[in-house]
Parts: sequence; C-alpha cells; structure tokens
Amino acid sequence: MGKTEYGLQMYSLRDVTDKDLKGSLEKVAQMGYRYVEFAGFFGHTATEVKSWLDEYGLVCSGTHTPGSALAAEVIDETIAYHKGIGCGSLIIPGMDWSSEEKMEQNIALLNTAQKKLWENGIALGYHNHSAEFFPTAYGKIIEEEIISQTNVELEVDTFWAFNAGIDPVAFCEKMKQRIRVIHLKDGIPCRRSCRNASSCHEGVRGTSVGEGEAPVEAVRDWAIRNHVLMVIESEGCEPTGMEEVKRCISFLSGLE
Repeated sequence: MGKTEYGLQMYSLRDVTDKDLKGSLEKVAQMGYRYVEFAGFFGHTATEVKSWLDEYGLVCSGTHTPGSALAAEVIDETIAYHKGIGCGSLIIPGMDWSSEEKMEQNIALLNTAQKKLWENGIALGYHNHSAEFFPTAYGKIIEEEIISQTNVELEVDTFWAFNAGIDPVAFCEKMKQRIRVIHLKDGIPCRRSCRNASSCHEGVRGTSVGEGEAPVEAVRDWAIRNHVLMVIESEGCEPTGMEEVKRCISFLSGLE
C-alpha cells in the first residue's frame, strides 16, 4: 500500500494566501500535501494558478465557491475558470438558510446549476457546518433537505458534524454514495446546551488534527477504506497557518 495522500483547504492559510498565493502553494507542496482546495484566488487568473499547480506538482481537488457564482449571469465564467485550472469539483461552503423562502431558492439554484456544471464535467457539492444538522427557526433540518431535494455531492466536514452531535463515521457510511471528499478536521466542540442552528458554532475551538476531541483516526480509517479523498482544514492559525498545517501533516504521517 502506498503512502496516503492528503489535500489542504487553503482557507487554513488565510493569514498569507491573499498576499502570496504562489508562495503558499509552494510551501504546501514541500510539506507533502498533494491536493489543494481553494477558497478564493485573490485576483489571479486561471492561467497563473494552473501554472503554479503544475510547477509544484499539485492538483486542485476542488474549490470553495460562493453560491452567487452559480447565478445564470456568471455561471459560464465560473465554469471557464474551473476548466482553466483543471478542477472538476465546485463546492458551496454554505448558504443563507435563514428563511423557508431562501431555502427554496437555494435548493432551486443548486439543482439548476448542478445540471449545467455536470454538462461541463464539473461536479457540484455542498460543505456543511454544524448548523445544517440543527432545526432552523422554520422547522427544517437543512442537511436533510439537501439530501432529499437535490443530488449534489456532500463534502462532509467531519468536525462540524461531530460538533453537532453526529457520529461522522456513521454519517459518512450512510451517505457514502454521495461523497468523494471529506474535510478531516479536529477541535474542541461547543459545550453549550442550547444546540440550535443560530448558535451552534459558539464556544468551538479549532485545533490541529490529533490535538482535539474529534475521532480523527476513525474518520481517516473510513476514508482510506472507501477511497475518499481527505482534505485537511484548520480553523485556527496557531501561531500561524503554516505552522498549524505543518503539525497536521506531521501527525498524519505518523499514522502510516
């Protein structure tokens, strides 16, 4: 069996990427990450970004792209950029689910955009936080609505699921036909008892993988068994993003 390959969500380096995306990619590759998932391009062209990926031997496994980029008047531009960097997966990192009307609009947008993206060789996914697992003020559980009303892929953020009281391994196993990539993440979950969609992130502390309370090793084992790509994401930058993601890859390398 070969060495396990990991991706990195570039949001983890948000303290430096806006100033030096190229240099950040170089350092990520040097650490041993193979894949990157972008969270913005900071004005760089697709040609520039693709040249850097090729130079450092990295592959773009996906992007976190806002739902606004799926609107009819801009989706062609969004598709062209993804094709330009060789990326076949666009992931929505969250949407405004604050009313039932907005929920219905979001579901319609996801379904319409998925068809056009798929026709262009790009998969559409949705990335959860904890809020999607709690009832909204209008009585809907958003993750259940996404699962039942769309066919989009699920990029399961395993820490945010864990923070919501969900067993991430059991959830991934149940939904594995819709999962190609997960976020492998760690942290200290919220201790509050209110547990609702509007306050589910309060009291959370992110950590490097292996330093929190999430079942990182069990999630990793599941992903390896099911040939699911693991993208590392860190919520903290302690004391810098680079140092934190270095700790992550060092911990995971020690599990080989």
